[in-house]
Amino acid sequence: MHASREQLNSEFADGHLQLRLAGRMDVDSSPDLWRRTMHLIDHLHAKSISLDLAEVSYCDGSGVALFAECRRRAEEAGGEFKMLHMSEDVRALMDLYGTPEFHQLAQEEGLFSNVPDAVGLLTHNLLEKTQILVDFLGQVCYQLARLFVRPSGLRLGETLKVAEKTGANALPIIALIGFLLGLIMAFQSAVPMKQFGVEIFVADLVALSLLRELGPLITAVILAGRSGSAFAAELGTMKVNEELDALVTMGLEPARFLIIPRILAAISMMPFLVIFFNLMGLIGGGVVILSFGYPLIVYVNQVTGAVDLVDFIGGLAKSFVFAGLVAGIGCFQGMQTGSGAGAVGDSTTRAVVQGIILIAVADGVFAVLFYFLEL
Repeated sequence: MHASREQLNSEFADGHLQLRLAGRMDVDSSPDLWRRTMHLIDHLHAKSISLDLAEVSYCDGSGVALFAECRRRAEEAGGEFKMLHMSEDVRALMDLYGTPEFHQLAQEEGLFSNVPDAVGLLTHNLLEKTQILVDFLGQVCYQLARLFVRPSGLRLGETLKVAEKTGANALPIIALIGFLLGLIMAFQSAVPMKQFGVEIFVADLVALSLLRELGPLITAVILAGRSGSAFAAELGTMKVNEELDALVTMGLEPARFLIIPRILAAISMMPFLVIFFNLMGLIGGGVVILSFGYPLIVYVNQVTGAVDLVDFIGGLAKSFVFAGLVAGIGCFQGMQTGSGAGAVGDSTTRAVVQGIILIAVADGVFAVLFYFLEL
């Protein structure tokens, strides 16, 4: 079957070629469409190309190949490429063939060509994402409540396995960064303090900074980079491989078997990581103090006099919240992974970025809370 003349209409002006396609774009009609389209592009020396797909009733892989070739021709000519009025079926086909750039182009064009539609689409997407987030939080809270009533429902083996990866395997990097941070803070603060002969107060600065603020904050950022990204990648890969759908088909709850063990493992390991980070930071600061000629006992007395139990507990309280946020956002982004080759990478990136943002916001809330509580 050959394409009719009415299936391809064109308009050309100022180097911009607009093609209006109609009907079916399948293996039968695409060869003729391909020849005619390429002839128009070559004959008119078009730089920018736009495809209007409003009247396309069907499209398969041969149509996608034509779109890709038009896009390549436009890029080689240094022009722009746009796709207008894509139907939901065509969008789904683009996602299936791993061509998210076409989907993005269509969304951008729609945003500027029809403002009311764009506002409605953004509002719809926001409400949809909010609904998904509320549903995720509801499932997590429900499973945690079930564990509180029936602790035997916890998958202890899986939880311990994740806890080992989250906690024990993170000790080397925690030790390295903690020691270097304490060392750097001590050296940087010793320079101005040495001018007044009060180098010993470097111990106060290092101890207070680590226990109240930097210890839980930096540890949480490390957790987001290591474990938050790992959670998103693991669950995202399972989503792409349809393993999550298989669990649901078998009547198993992904929240119970996959999400809860990861959240509990992160929350249980985070306080120990913070304590270890603080210890290594104090050791790093102690090395600097010892290099100034002060005995070790003086440094220990200065640290114990500068901080109290409230500082220690405040840092641990932050660690529980930070761990829950990091693990929760990592699992959430993993469960929301789309299709395509780059979907897992996108979910991992979102998990780390959003995790760090939530950590900063939560830390600000703690700062205000501690201020009003005079802690």
